Amino acid sequence: MIAKPSNRNSKSAAKKEFTFDAWAFLDSAGVAGKVKEVKKEEVIYSQGDAAMNVMHLQEGSVKLSVVNAVGKEAVVGILGPGDFFGEGCLAGQSVRIGTATSITPCKLHVIEKSEMLKVLHEQHALSDQFIAFMLARNIRIEEDLIDQLFNSSEKRLARTLLLLARYGKENEIHGVLPYISQEMLAEMVGTTRPRVNFFMNKFRKMGFIKYNGGLTVNTSLLSVVLHD
Repeated sequence: MIAKPSNRNSKSAAKKEFTFDAWAFLDSAGVAGKVKEVKKEEVIYSQGDAAMNVMHLQEGSVKLSVVNAVGKEAVVGILGPGDFFGEGCLAGQSVRIGTATSITPCKLHVIEKSEMLKVLHEQHALSDQFIAFMLARNIRIEEDLIDQLFNSSEKRLARTLLLLARYGKENEIHGVLPYISQEMLAEMVGTTRPRVNFFMNKFRKMGFIKYNGGLTVNTSLLSVVLHD
């Protein structure tokens, strides 16, 4: 479940984490790599490709997905500015286990595996940030699993929308989502598109979300997640 920090220490820790500008640090440290700009709905890498580099996302949103042997796709994550991805190569993965696709136009820094390992050993500030990111993502994966096992599809959808809106991320603009189809939301939540459509209409009528050229998520949607 998504919850506000329960004490001042956790709030301070969150501030420290999100005030670190990894992009500026990579640039100032002279990390070898290239800046890549991708268009909306462009494949950044595909499942089965050679895993040779790490990406750091500066602008835009990226979808991570996996396809099984019979061709069924599952969305396993949505990333935003400041996130790393493709880091599996650092842990010995020789090929990509999933596909990364841009949801919006994106700008990212592509860093070769050897260069990333070198800078993580030499630059402790970046290493600390990278470890913090990986720990936070592991916690998110655990929460996603608990969410799938124990919560209703309505609660799962509400939580997904709040996460996509970057709720709880300090020093970021919240609320407005990039375009995401109801089919994709259904894949992320683990339900059907008609159920997503039903709950989205319900959320809109209750004032939790609104459509005004885009989808805006009100933090009051948190009440759906916290309601027993």
